Amino acid sequence: MSDVQLLAFVHGRVQGVGFRWWVKSQALELKLAGEARNKWDGRVEIVAEGGRSQCEELLSRLRESPSTHRRPGRVDAVVEQWKTPRGFEGFYEA
Repeated sequence: MSDVQLLAFVHGRVQGVGFRWWVKSQALELKLAGEARNKWDGRVEIVAEGGRSQCEELLSRLRESPSTHRRPGRVDAVVEQWKTPRGFEGFYEA
């Protein structure tokens, strides 16, 4: 059972650059479940469930310099919300 759910909205140049694939790879490395999906307004919405420290690490990676974890695209802002987990299994790009 997951401890928390991180809901993050990522603003910037994050569509059409491999960003969701990168998020999935980072989430799987951190043993998180959830999904990353494009929004109509150019943002990417990320839902990640797991341990609080792993979710915080993913959030940190989203905000880091692109070269640190070879993150594609350009992140201008990340807006986060913490929620009760819903029980995702696996991590998906939608």
